[in-house]
Amino acid sequence: MHLVPTQEEVVALLRRTGAIRDGHFEYPNGLHATEYMQVQLAMRYYQHAKVLSVGLSRLLRANAEIRAMIPELSIVSPDTGGLPVAYGVCEALRAHQVYWADRKEERGPMHFRQYLEQKPGEKVLLVDDILRSGRNLAELKRLVESTGAEVVGMAVIIYQPTPKTVDFTPLPLYYLAQLDATYYKDAGSCEMCKRGVPAEKVWI
Repeated sequence: MHLVPTQEEVVALLRRTGAIRDGHFEYPNGLHATEYMQVQLAMRYYQHAKVLSVGLSRLLRANAEIRAMIPELSIVSPDTGGLPVAYGVCEALRAHQVYWADRKEERGPMHFRQYLEQKPGEKVLLVDDILRSGRNLAELKRLVESTGAEVVGMAVIIYQPTPKTVDFTPLPLYYLAQLDATYYKDAGSCEMCKRGVPAEKVWI
């Protein structure tokens, strides 16, 4: 394994742990896809979580500006799904702190817990396990910036863009692997649906 795992090594690790699955999947937003990924299935195992988190932290350290911020850098995750990555990256970087936003209700807005407030000018790195649609990270970015803190970058284990992925340019994005599944906008355009292949509904 390389100091920063290659895309091939990351994909092999995810397949060994069942985190990457091939088939016919239907997402909550109506998209159909040939591949589904759940990075948490790999993060269950300490040795794999460490490989992925440390590899991501080494990509971040290669950026001189972020490296200079590390003693005061906050690692923030959009929900509990990204926390194993956030804590792993924070530990590997020796960054300042980790915290996260969540929702009181399933479709409600993100918020930070009571007494957990950013300071104006605080440097924040957004971290998650996967960037797919980008909606959660976009909402978290707005929430962080509304407090006067500054988002300096984003880091994820896997970048798996869809036709509906949010464009975060010019914010720097760091990831260990990019995977491009075949997406269909709905059942009517899905080749697998046309062939009669049953779709498995998945949660994001």
